Amino acid sequence: MPPRSNPTLRQRRLGTELRRMRERAGYGGSELGRIVGMSPAQVTQMESGRIGISVDRLRTIATACHCANPPLVDALAEMIVERGRGWWEEYREVLTGDFLEVAEIESYATALSTCTTTYVPGLLQTGAYASAVFTRVCPPLSHAEIDLRTAFRVQRQQIVRSGKTRLQAFIHEAALRMQFGGPKVLAEQLDALLEDSEHPGISIRVVPFAVATFPGASENLTFADGPVPELDTVQMDVAQGVLFFDSPADLAMHRTIFDRMDDLALSHEKSRDLIQSARKATEDNNA
Repeated sequence: MPPRSNPTLRQRRLGTELRRMRERAGYGGSELGRIVGMSPAQVTQMESGRIGISVDRLRTIATACHCANPPLVDALAEMIVERGRGWWEEYREVLTGDFLEVAEIESYATALSTCTTTYVPGLLQTGAYASAVFTRVCPPLSHAEIDLRTAFRVQRQQIVRSGKTRLQAFIHEAALRMQFGGPKVLAEQLDALLEDSEHPGISIRVVPFAVATFPGASENLTFADGPVPELDTVQMDVAQGVLFFDSPADLAMHRTIFDRMDDLALSHEKSRDLIQSARKATEDNNA
């Protein structure tokens, strides 16, 4: 089978974990290949996600690398045997890879935590609000492109709406005041947040302006829990697109950021009160 020309994010992540396993054992690519019966080129392609391997080969590599982490090996084996085609694949020809990789990460996460400072998290946006966010993109998008991105974002929300995946959302008060689409769209979005806050699988907590410090204040972050901690992933939204981080150091730092967020954010009840206050202020200011 020829090498993959465009491996998916999870295929690349599998390769990354195999590389880390090899490096922790102190092997070079050629040395590992000699031990497990692969050419140096095959090892390189495996670690870049361009070729797949069998579960048996995975376990041979884990044994050769003295990997004493059975849960991690089992989780990697599960990644290998996954054959299903994700719903996002139907958008591959019409949306950029960033959109698809975000949906892929969310679909396989066991839990999601998000922190936003400028807008309501995408997984909680109404269609009108999402459309207004995309309208602000520069250079401007066509109406067809805005509709396509909005439909994709709304479809992503099914993982939390269905209760499949638990969502913890930390929203800075600034995002509750930011005008996307005008006061009517914002009011409807705040109403939707209040409704979502009663969903058993959705936690919404607000970080108020009164908080003196705010970790990661310039970033919109998502922390996706994997089946084991080693397979967690951090997603960061930036002007140029989406960045993903999965090194042990990055994961540890962002776990600390979300722990601090948990300490700083209002309780669920006080968060609801603040959302209701923002909703009333929006209505009063535009009466």
